Amino acid sequence: MRNKFKALICVITPILLAFVLNTKFGSLPPLLKFLNPFTGFWQNAEKMSISRQSGLKLKKTLENVDVIFDDRMIPHIFAKNDHDVYYTQGYITAMNRLWQMDFQTRYAAGRLSEVVGAKAIELDRYQRRMGMVYGAENSLKGMMEDPKSKAMIEAYTDGINDYIHSLSSSQLPLEYKILDFTPEDWTPLKCALLLKQMSAVLAMGSDEFYMSNIMKKYGPEVTANLFPDYPFREDPIIPVGTKWDFKPLQIPQAPASFTESTTGKVKTKVLEDGIGSNNWALSGAKTASGYPILANDPHLNLTLPSIWYQIQLNAPGLNAYGVSLPGAPGITIGFNKDIAWGVTNVAADVLDFYQIQFKDNTHHQYKYNNAWKNTTTRLETIKIRGAKNEIDTVYYTHHGPVVYFQKPKRLNMADNVPLGHALRWIAHDKSNELRTFYELNRGKNYADYRKALTYYSAPAQNFIFASSANDIAITANGKFPLKWKDQGKFILDGSDPKNDWQGWIPAAQNPTVKNPERNFVSSANQSSTDPTYPYYINWEFGSYERGKRINDRLKAMTGATADSIRIMQSDSYSILAQNLLPALIAKVDPAKLNATQKEALELTAKWNKFFSAKAIAGSIFDLWTKRLFFDIWDDEFTIASVPMRYPSKDRTTELILKDPGSKWFDNVNTPQKETLNDLVNEAFKYACDSLEKKYGPIGKNWQWANVKQTHVPHLAKIPGLGSETLMIGGAKSTINALGETNGPSWRMIVELGKTPKGHGVYPGGQSGNPGSFFYDDMINTWADGKLYDLYLMQSADDKQGKVLSHLKISKK
Repeated sequence: MRNKFKALICVITPILLAFVLNTKFGSLPPLLKFLNPFTGFWQNAEKMSISRQSGLKLKKTLENVDVIFDDRMIPHIFAKNDHDVYYTQGYITAMNRLWQMDFQTRYAAGRLSEVVGAKAIELDRYQRRMGMVYGAENSLKGMMEDPKSKAMIEAYTDGINDYIHSLSSSQLPLEYKILDFTPEDWTPLKCALLLKQMSAVLAMGSDEFYMSNIMKKYGPEVTANLFPDYPFREDPIIPVGTKWDFKPLQIPQAPASFTESTTGKVKTKVLEDGIGSNNWALSGAKTASGYPILANDPHLNLTLPSIWYQIQLNAPGLNAYGVSLPGAPGITIGFNKDIAWGVTNVAADVLDFYQIQFKDNTHHQYKYNNAWKNTTTRLETIKIRGAKNEIDTVYYTHHGPVVYFQKPKRLNMADNVPLGHALRWIAHDKSNELRTFYELNRGKNYADYRKALTYYSAPAQNFIFASSANDIAITANGKFPLKWKDQGKFILDGSDPKNDWQGWIPAAQNPTVKNPERNFVSSANQSSTDPTYPYYINWEFGSYERGKRINDRLKAMTGATADSIRIMQSDSYSILAQNLLPALIAKVDPAKLNATQKEALELTAKWNKFFSAKAIAGSIFDLWTKRLFFDIWDDEFTIASVPMRYPSKDRTTELILKDPGSKWFDNVNTPQKETLNDLVNEAFKYACDSLEKKYGPIGKNWQWANVKQTHVPHLAKIPGLGSETLMIGGAKSTINALGETNGPSWRMIVELGKTPKGHGVYPGGQSGNPGSFFYDDMINTWADGKLYDLYLMQSADDKQGKVLSHLKISKK
C-alpha cells in the first residue's frame, strides 16, 4: 500500500508542480515559463559585443534602407522614400520599445484588465468613460483623410507588425514574461491613442468642479479675490506690450445666469506645481556664434524605458534628428539643417464639464434649449483576465460623454469629476497632429513653421522655433475654442446653448511673437500673454517662478554658447525663496526654538536660495512652505463632502507679503485666533521636527537630494527595474524642475548655423530591455547635467557619427 501511495505521489507531484509553475497567481509570473532556460527571462540578457554589419530582408520595403546605430544605439535611418523611412522607424522602434508601446496604448485604451485582471477595472472604466478611445477614433479619421499622414501611419504600423511577427516566444521582451501575455498586432488607432494619452497627461486636471464648490460656499466676491483671473506676479510668454496685429472676432456674450452668479446678484485638490516644461531661443545678437541657440526640456513623469526615443530620419527632402514618441511616426522635438523646434504645455482650458438635466433615470433624454434631446450610448466591452467580460454603458450628449453617475471606489483620478456631468474636451475632436510634425521635420524657414502649426489641435503647446536665417519665434498653439471670459472656470449649464463652445480662435490669431526686441523668446507654462490679448485661453496657468528666472538669466546673457545654456538648464535658484524667505525668517521667534530648530533657522537664513543637492536649507524651506500653505488654507478648503482646492501659490505669496493681518490666517477650527506669525512658527517647527523624526539629527541626511529622493521608476513600477536614487539638486519651482519622479524628460540644445550642432540627453537609454547595457546608460550623464553630441549624419557613410553597427535592410 505504501509503495502504491509513493507511486501516486510521484505521478501527481510533477503534474501539480507543472500546473502551479505555469499558472499566474496575482502579480507573480508563471514561474516555469519565466525560468525556462530556452524561452524565459534568461533570453533577455544581451551580449556586450554587437555585430558591426548585419542584414535583414523585409518584403514591405520598397527599396534598400541603411540603419546606422551610433555608440548610444541611436538609429540613423537612411531611406530612399517616405514609405521606407516610416516603415523602418516603426520596425526599429518596436525592436527597442515594443512592450512600452503596447503597455502605454493599453493604458490609454482602458485595457489593462486584460493583462493584470480585475484590479485595474476602475482605471479601465475611467479611461473609457473619459472618451479616450472615442477621441482616438475621431482623431484617426482626421489623419486618414490626409494622404501624407495616412501613408505615414500605415507604413509605421506595417513596420511594427513585421517586427512583432518576427518574434519567437523566447525573444519577447522581459515584461511580457513577467506579466504573462503576448503582443497583439499594432493598429493605426494605437498611434492615435498615444497622442490622446499625451493630451490627458497635459490637460493638467480640471478644476471647475472644485471652483464651483468654492463659489457655492464662499460666494463671488471671495472667489474672485482668492482666485483672480490674472496673477499678481507674471512675466508672460509673449512679452508685455506686444501689439496684436489682427482684427479679433466678436467675443460671444456670457449668458445672464453666469453674469448673475459671478457678480453676486444670485448666491449660489490642489494643482501639482512643476509639471510643465521649459523652452527658449536666443537670437544671434545674444550668442557667441552670431546664430540662434534653441533649448527645450519637457518636464514629464520620468520612467524606464524613457517616454522618448532618439532617432534620425533621412529620406529625399527629409533629414531630421530628435526624439519621437514610441508609437507615433516622425520626430516630435528636434532639428534639421535649417531649423530647430521644441514644445512646452500651454495649459489652455479645452476641457469643460456641463451639468446635464436628464428627463428620467433612463438617461435617454436631456434638456437642451427648452426641448428634450436624445442621448446616444456607447457600449464599452472590458475584457478581464480570469473573469468574464464587463460591458459598461456610457451615455453621450452633444457635449460629450457623461463620465460618472456614481463615484468609483479607490480611484483618486476621479475625484475632480462631477457626477452626472458631460465632458466637452478638445481631445475628442477630429485632428491631425502628425501632419504638423511631418512639416516641421522638413521645414526650412519661419513660413514653414507657421504652416506646420495650422494642422495642430491638441494638446496645446508653446511651439518654439529658431532658424539658421536668424529668426526666432514662439507661438501658443492649438485649436482654442472661442469663449466668453471665464467660460469653463466653473461648471457650465448644459441646457443653455449659450454655454456651448461658439467656434474657434483663428489659428493666425493664436498668441505669437517673432524676433522680439529683447532678442529671445521663452516659455515655462506661465500665462501666454498680458491681459491685452483679446481672447480667453484660460484663467490660470503654471506658476511664474521658472519663467521669471529664465527671463532674468536671458536678459543678462551675452555671448551665449551651448555650454552656458547647458549650465542654465540645471539652474536650481528659487524665485519663490527669493520672494518669501526674508519675510518668513523675520517672523520666526528664536527664543521659542530648540537647539535643532535654531541651527535650522541659522542655515536657512544664510541659504543662497539654490536647491543644490547638498542644501539642507532647501529641505527645510520646501517642507516649511508646504506646511505653511496647508496651515493657511486647509481649515477652510478641505471639507470631506465638498471637494475644493487651495488658492494658488501666487495668491498665497501675495497674501503673506501684502496682507499679514488677513482673516484667512485664523484657523476656524480652533477657539483662539491665529495670526500669520503663529502659522509661520508652527510650520517652521513642524518642518524641523518632521525632518528630525525621519532623517535623524540635522546633518548630511537632511540634504535636499536625500529628502527629494529623485529616481526613475519602471513604467509599470516593476520592482528592481527602475534606477537607484539620484543624489541631485533641482526643485519643481526652479529651472531644473526636478521632483521625486518628475522632471526634464529630455534636455536638448541646438546651435543653428551653416552646420547645426545638437546636444541632448534623457534619463534612460535607447533600449527597453532591462537586460541591455543601453537600458539606462544615459542616466548618470543626465543627472550630472551633461549632454551628448547629437550626430545629424548626412549619409550612411558620414564619419562624424561614432558607428557601432550598420544594419542593411533589403527587399525579400
